[in-house]
Amino acid sequence: TPLQIQKPVKVLSGGERNRLLLARLFAQPSNLLVLDEPTNDLDAETLELLEELLIEYKGTLMLISHDRSFLNSVATRSVVFENGEINEYAGGYDDWLVQRPDPKIAAEKKAKASAAEKSTKKSETSSAPTQEKPKPRKLSYKDQRDLELMPQRIEELEQQIAKLQDSMGAADFYQKSQTDINAAQDELTKLEKDLEETFTRWEALEG
Repeated sequence: TPLQIQKPVKVLSGGERNRLLLARLFAQPSNLLVLDEPTNDLDAETLELLEELLIEYKGTLMLISHDRSFLNSVATRSVVFENGEINEYAGGYDDWLVQRPDPKIAAEKKAKASAAEKSTKKSETSSAPTQEKPKPRKLSYKDQRDLELMPQRIEELEQQIAKLQDSMGAADFYQKSQTDINAAQDELTKLEKDLEETFTRWEALEG
């Protein structure tokens, strides 16, 4: 109404202020928008308006968000930091869950690549010619015991990783405190590293 239009900003509600900010933002011509957690403190009506505006936006949009539903609605490509790498996937959050590599396969590939690199370096630095095929190394009792327990350890790590990933994929996960979120992410990184190291040691013991 005309009366509402004349209201000073200081008397507006939080939702009204957010909608005013969106109106100012999209009233200005642009071909690039960078948004960091844009859904924070938005009511349902304003969030719906924001999604509509971003979907219709013709320029390039870069956003950071922990809102799974929002990402599914708006994002057409996702850039994900995982296992020390930056990977790009088509679509939003749920699309990433479908496309991301299986943790077991990824760890196996990384372990094999690491073992191959070590083998190559060893061959390059070795100056003595190989006269005869070396005999298989006899394992100590501890190494033999470790080798026998490897499959069970790998299975346990994969189950822990899958359980934690399911928890982090829940819609309400990012409603937790930042401390809890960081702790979960650190734990996932540790488990994935443990899995990779276990595969590497398993391959070394079998070789």
